[in-house]
Amino acid sequence: MNSDRCALMAAVGLAVLLGNPGLGVASERPGGATASYGVDPTWPRKPDHLTWGQMPGIVVDAQDLVYLSTRSTPAVQVYRTDGTFVRAWDIKDASGAHYIRVDPEGNIWTTDIKSHLVCKHNPEGKVLLTLGEAGRPGTDEKHFGRPTDVAVLPSGDIFVSDGYDNRRIIHFDRTGKYVHQWGEAGSEPGRFALPHAIVADTHGRLYVADRDNARIQVFDTRGKLLAVWADLITPWGLHLTQAGELWVCGSSPRKKAGTNEWAITPPPDQVVMKLNLKGQVLLRVPLVQTPTPPGKPGELDWVHTIAADSQGHLYLGDIQGQRAQKFSRRP
Repeated sequence: MNSDRCALMAAVGLAVLLGNPGLGVASERPGGATASYGVDPTWPRKPDHLTWGQMPGIVVDAQDLVYLSTRSTPAVQVYRTDGTFVRAWDIKDASGAHYIRVDPEGNIWTTDIKSHLVCKHNPEGKVLLTLGEAGRPGTDEKHFGRPTDVAVLPSGDIFVSDGYDNRRIIHFDRTGKYVHQWGEAGSEPGRFALPHAIVADTHGRLYVADRDNARIQVFDTRGKLLAVWADLITPWGLHLTQAGELWVCGSSPRKKAGTNEWAITPPPDQVVMKLNLKGQVLLRVPLVQTPTPPGKPGELDWVHTIAADSQGHLYLGDIQGQRAQKFSRRP
């Protein structure tokens, strides 16, 4: 670490101590370019009658509407980037709510690790398609084992990361018909310890957060392994921008003391990172990990999800803190 980087990181720590959590970040790019983000403690303006639980999923649609997936009632809450509440809708049992996604046609997708379902909704919450069978886990092509996330291509093809139990990726066509699958438990390239999140780029490449192996794996739509990005971050959540940059939230990749096992929960720290699609680090953002959730504005614990709006502002949700927060990009 060079002296300029050390000085910048020291300044970040000082800013946090002075009560400005999330103020500064350091860039890994040659030339030392920097950016800064600041938490917006006024976002969102949540109506008094709404509650939050654990916050596993956040997504921003093409109209810059921010959808929150929370383990509470109602399970899906929608806000504008200025914090204005728009609407909310519920699902039958939100206790296993996981990631929430928007597809190229503007439909909203939810995954649930307790009901073993992946569902497609219109923006008002009407269910348009259900994959899996409620309350019935399985290993065949019609059932999931605690599915974590879903990515939908412009063609309508659907890719589900399945998940905590089955450790595979399943491909369905746009109607929900099974196409094929790949993956199994393991640490070898192409296998998964936990495929925790998945996103797809415009070229049909799939980026999978293999969280418990502390790596991101890249595949084509047939399951051919294209790349493995290890030792960068223990990835929990993924967000792919329109500019083709990959935001990742999670923690630093560290082994448990005296073992060869990755430290997952509790995480050793809280980090978000921006990568290009070659796996090169563009930006590393150290976050403040609160010892007493939910903590002060800007602090997080078990950060689980990340999204960005059209202006580059970030939205983070955590499990222990049980809240969504906006981090505004500063000039």
